[in-house]
Amino acid sequence: MDPSEIKIKICGIRNLEDGLVAAEAGADYIGMVFVPERHRRITPQEAKVIVNGVRASGVKTPRIVGLFADQSVVEVSGIIDYCGLDLVQLCGQETVKYAGELGCDVIKVVHVAETATAKDDAGTGSRVQEFSGLGHLVTLDRFVEGIQGGTGQGFNWGVAASLSQAGHPFLLAGGLTPGNVAEAITTVQPWGVDVSSGVETDGNKDHQKIREFLGNARDAAAKSV
Repeated sequence: MDPSEIKIKICGIRNLEDGLVAAEAGADYIGMVFVPERHRRITPQEAKVIVNGVRASGVKTPRIVGLFADQSVVEVSGIIDYCGLDLVQLCGQETVKYAGELGCDVIKVVHVAETATAKDDAGTGSRVQEFSGLGHLVTLDRFVEGIQGGTGQGFNWGVAASLSQAGHPFLLAGGLTPGNVAEAITTVQPWGVDVSSGVETDGNKDHQKIREFLGNARDAAAKSV
């Protein structure tokens, strides 16, 4: 794996300083949360400041993602246009039809059941194929009852590794940290990795952890060539 090819997403960005640190450290994507009742949620006005600031910074600009869950197409499309988002990440029960109505690139979160294994993925593979087969990106994350969006909890990496071996591209999420991202990349060989709480301290983005996560991920990808 070429280290330049592993895609890295830093999610849950809530202010311009954190967005700039992620961009300067080489993140390919940064994500901002618009999911109702999530503690990292920001307003479209706050997000627009981040988007404009990152793009005006002079550093290589990551693709900027808005996270949504079971919100109307009208609401999501309005925020896309107002903030100038590059793509959206859908964290709820959205259908392929819904994804196709948004008019921009989509990442669909496929939640992996706690009971899923490499031999019995509990339907994970078919869900991945449903979206990736139509050109959408997919993020694999742990299913936790009642939680939309990132859970911060890991799942059986054997499920993800088997999907990777079958040729399915996806972003790996769920419980990743600077300390385990290298092992995750080596074990799973994902198209990309996605982190939020794993680069935080006391609920806030930790700039050193962001840099360490990106550095460790790139190093692991380089060693996997």
